[in-house]
Amino acid sequence: MALLSFLGAIQQVTGSCYLIESRDGAKVLLECGMRQGRREEEEGNRAPFPFDPLSLDAVVISHAHIDHSGLLPKLVGAGYRGPIFATDASCELMELMLLDAAQIQEKDTEWENKWRARLGKPPLSPLYTTEDADQALKQRRPQAYAQPIEVAKGVQVTFHDAGHILGSAIVELQVQDHHLTRRLVFSGDLGNTCSPLMHTPTTLDRADLVLLESTYGDRDHRNSDDTLDELAEILQQAHRDGGNVLIPAFAVGRTQDLIYYLGRFYQEGRLPQQAVFLDSPMAIRANAIYSRFQHLFDPDDHAAIADKPARRIEDWLPILRCTPTPDESMAINRVKSGAIIIAGSGMCTGGRIAHHFKHNLWREDCHVVFPGFQARGTPGRAIVDGASTVKMLHQRIAVKAQIHTLGGFSAHAGQSQLLDWVSHFDHHPELYLVHGELEKMQALQQALRERLNWIASIPEPGEQIAI
Repeated sequence: MALLSFLGAIQQVTGSCYLIESRDGAKVLLECGMRQGRREEEEGNRAPFPFDPLSLDAVVISHAHIDHSGLLPKLVGAGYRGPIFATDASCELMELMLLDAAQIQEKDTEWENKWRARLGKPPLSPLYTTEDADQALKQRRPQAYAQPIEVAKGVQVTFHDAGHILGSAIVELQVQDHHLTRRLVFSGDLGNTCSPLMHTPTTLDRADLVLLESTYGDRDHRNSDDTLDELAEILQQAHRDGGNVLIPAFAVGRTQDLIYYLGRFYQEGRLPQQAVFLDSPMAIRANAIYSRFQHLFDPDDHAAIADKPARRIEDWLPILRCTPTPDESMAINRVKSGAIIIAGSGMCTGGRIAHHFKHNLWREDCHVVFPGFQARGTPGRAIVDGASTVKMLHQRIAVKAQIHTLGGFSAHAGQSQLLDWVSHFDHHPELYLVHGELEKMQALQQALRERLNWIASIPEPGEQIAI
């Protein structure tokens, strides 16, 4: 029998990684994601791969987010020279994200080594380099949706639209094993059915084994219309209070959603602020990629924001100001009121949002809007959980701002959407829950049993099963 090894995103949200091995000798790595969040989890990124990279025939990536693709340069640095398969749009976004991640690795290591030198400790090497990222990008093999391709002997892959971010995919693998075909479906990150621009996730009806994400396995998201009304009220209140609005946002996906919503508010006369700053070089470059792939957008959402086809995402929001350079970014901090500032990183682990927190988080008239998931161990999670201070830029900053969490903006499916998606399979496949904190998995496991009478397993890290 073919074998499946659970190597990452097991009882945690990040670090997606699974190994498929056929009895005929094919080895395919599904995902190569970076762990994010707690320090001990991130340190796991430096551990050797639990397989020989040189033995792999192919790598398959569901989408470009770093927790799904972020260790590809490390894999290449360890000697892997085979193909990396992903959708066309994911391949474009990976160039943006992997090069940025490599630069962060190099800069963080350079900073750390300055401290280590003063303490007489030996220097560290970066997790990977820009050269490694460049090599990984040379190995990309872009694919269209719904087009089967043999990625290794006896292993066929088909990508289906997951509706999560641009290019995101549900991965269907058919493994031929001694004249027996087994069908494995990995949900990837399933999109929220009310996410703007993205299509509703594709439903499939056949599988022998399903890996189902469970990021929000314990609850449903708030109604999107109610969430938009709440955001509009937050912006009105911030305008009355006289402070700025800070929005930590992921550069790929969440930022484009926010521009879409703020563009709608602007057209409807519901946006009191006079300036929206997009202070994220990565998000600005991601906008350009989204603009090139507008043919993948949901046509109804696209029509709602643009009377005629927009050449650029930025055209949806005329008061949007992009600030790619450090000088332009620093100039924003002279604006003490009346601005919306969208900046990375989404979980406040670094990036330009840290500098805006330094200038605004201690101000009672400031409003901070969290539109996405905050992993345990991140500064964003600490703020959401009510921390009175947070450490950023090597100093403690008081949290006096008004904090808002908008779960309805999540790009992940909620519990009912997960149940609906998996219920489309004709026969009850073997079901394994991945990509979720343990209590979220257990809640989804119980809901599957009560509502669908399905048994779902929660694998252990490193567990291996027969497909």
